[in-house]
Amino acid sequence: MSMDEAGLLLRHVRVPAGPRATRPADILISAQGRILEIGPGLRVPGVETVDLAGCLAVPGLVDMHQHLDKSSTLAQAPNPDGTLLGAIGAFRTYAERLQADDIIERAQVTLDRCVAMGAGAIRAHTNVDYEMGLRGVDALVRLREANRHRVDVQIVAFMTSSAARGDPDRARVSLEEALAAGADCIGGTPNLAPDPRRYLDMLLDTAEKHGRLVDVHIDETLDPEARWFDYLVEGARRRSLGGRVVASHVCALSARPDDEARRAIEAAAEAGVGVCTLPAANLFLQGRGSGHRVPRGLTRVTELLDAGVTVATASDNIQDAFVPVGAGDPLEIARWTILAAHLLEDAAGRAFDMVTAAPARLMGLDGQYGLRCGAAANLLLTRCEHVEDLVAGGALARTVLHQGRVVAGSFDAMRPAGHA
Repeated sequence: MSMDEAGLLLRHVRVPAGPRATRPADILISAQGRILEIGPGLRVPGVETVDLAGCLAVPGLVDMHQHLDKSSTLAQAPNPDGTLLGAIGAFRTYAERLQADDIIERAQVTLDRCVAMGAGAIRAHTNVDYEMGLRGVDALVRLREANRHRVDVQIVAFMTSSAARGDPDRARVSLEEALAAGADCIGGTPNLAPDPRRYLDMLLDTAEKHGRLVDVHIDETLDPEARWFDYLVEGARRRSLGGRVVASHVCALSARPDDEARRAIEAAAEAGVGVCTLPAANLFLQGRGSGHRVPRGLTRVTELLDAGVTVATASDNIQDAFVPVGAGDPLEIARWTILAAHLLEDAAGRAFDMVTAAPARLMGLDGQYGLRCGAAANLLLTRCEHVEDLVAGGALARTVLHQGRVVAGSFDAMRPAGHA
């Protein structure tokens, strides 16, 4: 890009430069919302220039697993027993009368909250089943288009247990209809299907046929006999889908014997299958049948990271039958992940990567993501000292840029009192 395309110069920011370290820089952004240059002492005459007085600039946060179609429905569909099956049943009953406009109204409130917290990209798993049909996908497509200038929304056609209850061939038809209606990715719940093997094959075959990314809820149980993660990994390897498949939850991996779990993790690393852990849902829903030594319910996060598996963490549900709390803040989830997954070495750095670069890579956004020339200027600005400070305690004020334009907060909020 040439300098005459410049549209905005952010002066006197600090960018991450290693553990508990930053370096001073200016960020030049094009009129089209791309980062042109990052470095100290930039001068571009005639370009709008904002002095940010040393605030911290990091890439926009990425929440790669949400259920926007369900958010803020706890009052209408409470969970009777706090279990996964209880939540599924509660929302299924409510979904029979749920209309697209209702979904959009609630999801917009959640989306606004997420943007204010710094989320630049969200992957929304959206029910496709007998109760919802394509209403959820249609609603999320409208929501995505209405907010395209504020946040990137990637829609997963989430083939629920209800969709899998019937003939998998009929489920395939519904899935292809969802893709034609505007869904971006393929998802589902194999463990709850009558024939999980056939169901998983259907999802992977459809992804291979249409060239789509896959993100499935799998082994969301603490049953040590659950092995569908292994079958997913093998299916991805066999179809050469490495780097395009994500296994969400994988709670059962923590319940399996260490040697078996290690082999499964090594196979996932070799096949290029990523994992998304969901601490909020896993802590709330899993382990309720245990009378003592109640398990945390998460997958083996540290072992997966150490093996080279790309691991993200995300909000999952927000204030519904599956998770009764949630602020739409990926940094909050990063903190929960440190605690629940017992992260220790470079805990904040690893957790920050799990809500930034790692999910961007799993969502196929890494070509346009990050603090680098050519990437989209999706930024979070705060007055924190460094990334570790940001993860540990958050920020009292946040200013969010999407494609170089302020979509939440303000530049004035980034300047110390009395700074001109």
